[in-house]
Amino acid sequence: MKSLSFIVTIFIVLILSIQDMNCQVRNIFKRTEKETTKTINENIGKGLNNLLNKKEETKESGTEGDQTGKQNADVQTPQTEQNASAKGVPDAVSEAPKLVWSKYDFVPGDKIIFEDNLIGEENGEFPSRWDLFAGTTENAVFGGENVIMFRGGAPQIVPFIKNSNIDYLPEVFTIEFDLFFPDNSFTVYFYDRKNQKYPSGASSLMIRPEQMELGSANSRLPNNESISKKWAHISIAYTSGQLKAYINETRLINIPHLAFNPTGLTLFSYTANDNKPFYVKNIRIAEGGVKYYDRFIQDGKIVSNGIRFDVGNATLRPESMGVLNEIYKMLSEHPDIKVSIVGHTDSDGDADLNLKLSEERATTVMKQLESMGISADRLSSKGLGESKPFGPNDTPEGKAANRRVEFIKM
Repeated sequence: MKSLSFIVTIFIVLILSIQDMNCQVRNIFKRTEKETTKTINENIGKGLNNLLNKKEETKESGTEGDQTGKQNADVQTPQTEQNASAKGVPDAVSEAPKLVWSKYDFVPGDKIIFEDNLIGEENGEFPSRWDLFAGTTENAVFGGENVIMFRGGAPQIVPFIKNSNIDYLPEVFTIEFDLFFPDNSFTVYFYDRKNQKYPSGASSLMIRPEQMELGSANSRLPNNESISKKWAHISIAYTSGQLKAYINETRLINIPHLAFNPTGLTLFSYTANDNKPFYVKNIRIAEGGVKYYDRFIQDGKIVSNGIRFDVGNATLRPESMGVLNEIYKMLSEHPDIKVSIVGHTDSDGDADLNLKLSEERATTVMKQLESMGISADRLSSKGLGESKPFGPNDTPEGKAANRRVEFIKM
């Protein structure tokens, strides 16, 4: 019995020893795992620090900027060609924009359908050449100029024209206006929401501070540009199904086959209020014409009211460059052509001052073409003031037609 008790005691001791060894082994594994994890984390941390340090050094040395420039080198804003940097930086960031919108290809229609430059409008009244569909809209003075102010209530206005219930937009037309953009969005409907039926398809162009949208088509301004809290020139061209739209000099929408037929115009600002009003001025709807060269050969001249100047002087406005780029292209492709540039005005103001102004404006256009590379011996200029009206001087559309520049074959 004594020997049996001894054997049992030995057996129990052995079992306890094995359990103690297992505990020690597990503790060793745990310590090893903990130390290994700590080492891995420390190495990862060191690696991330090294990577971040290298990135900061890259930024300070300008290497990353050069790479960004190379990636964005194909994004060209329509400015003077010589602005592009030799380092591959897009020309929009190399220096401030200039007058010459060298890639602007918008050419306004030459037959005025509707024009409103807000001359003679009374501050605080509803704009006389428009009709109200919804909200609150009134005349105002902003920056020393008459404007239409969209105040609140989701304002919507439509041109007040004869027979506005029928399709008054031709197969080739253009729409232009200047827009002051506080934020959010502004919408152009291509039908009269008060007098016409809703068309099938996406019928509105949404303008945001940095982009345009029409149905599934949308595009942003390059180089993170924005028109928030500043004036922008909005241009829309429609040619037998194709629609193009621009913010300033940049074309953002180009739809080859529009899914609906434009029949009219509505300007709409859903988010306008007294604290953030939207402003619009210089609205024009015009019917397009034939290409410049064909017109020149057929008529011996090109008549354009798309060349714009600041009020009362001969300073070219940037949106004039669409026309001037086309004239430059025609003269470059046909070096035998020589033209006389003739300025005309409407009848507002003094006749002698209008004559002088028309001469100065014609000279400005001539000098601009010379600066673009057209030889001076192919150009001449003169002004005729208000003496040769193209349309009646008793309507806004007639006056707009009279404020023109002609390029006459010599």
